[in-house]
Amino acid sequence: MTTQAAARRPTRWHIPILLAPAVAIYTLVMLVPLILSLRLSLYSATAGQAINFVGFANYVHLFTDPNMSQHFWNALGNNVIFFIINMIVQNPIGILLAALLSLPKLRGRELYRTAFFLPTMLSFVIVGFIWKLLLSPTWGVASGLMKSVGLGYFYAPWLGQPGTLISVWQFVGIPMMLIYAALIAIPDEITEAAACDGITGFAQFFKIKLPLIWPAIGIVSILTFVGNFNAFDLIYVVSGTLAGPAYSTDVLGTLFYRTFFGYTGFGDEPLGATIAGVMFLIILLGVMFYLFAVQRRVTRYAL
Repeated sequence: MTTQAAARRPTRWHIPILLAPAVAIYTLVMLVPLILSLRLSLYSATAGQAINFVGFANYVHLFTDPNMSQHFWNALGNNVIFFIINMIVQNPIGILLAALLSLPKLRGRELYRTAFFLPTMLSFVIVGFIWKLLLSPTWGVASGLMKSVGLGYFYAPWLGQPGTLISVWQFVGIPMMLIYAALIAIPDEITEAAACDGITGFAQFFKIKLPLIWPAIGIVSILTFVGNFNAFDLIYVVSGTLAGPAYSTDVLGTLFYRTFFGYTGFGDEPLGATIAGVMFLIILLGVMFYLFAVQRRVTRYAL
């Protein structure tokens, strides 16, 4: 009977046919450039000479050359700081907003959801230009606005200061929506049983709901990690390829762009590909650590 049932089972040709276009596009747009970039990092190009295979010499040069290693570790450190700030500021705000939006008695939650999520749909170019309009020390409007309300003495040329960060607010809507979806998916029977036991309000959120949404928080964390270590657009729009002042806003993305294309259009392409290869390795190790070390424990705890 089993053999006959297997023989009668139709071949589902529609599955590979429907997947083929997406796989082909992903291969051409993502996998092929990635493989070619990693391959390029193993070669060296000298002006006026042919490209030569040098193995991992570019990686050794990146980590041992005083000039390149200084810029690399500075950019990597800024990426780490960028990630930590988003983790301790952006994501907790998103969780708080999601918790407030999930309150059954809250009115106008649709309006609030739209308002909080709308900035995530804006282009980095638009966001960067808006902040330059606000904070530019020469033609920005922040100084005049603060003076008009009596807060002019608080104004400072923030775009010229190393500690200025203007990116956190834009993507609060993403963790908010993911956590909100996880919260509303919690069965009402669980919250009702907790309420019968006297667990309500903040206690119910921290003791009942928070353990149930840990997998969603883990997804938000890994998305934040990947997004922050791929950061480029906003810094490029606001500070340019030099990531000023004094490379204080330099990240691996801007360092890669500056190395690959150069200041005047003549860069070191193999060395730029090497930086891209290190970025890929960092993101790959981070995602693998999450999947094999964190996600298993989170899933086991949630069960």
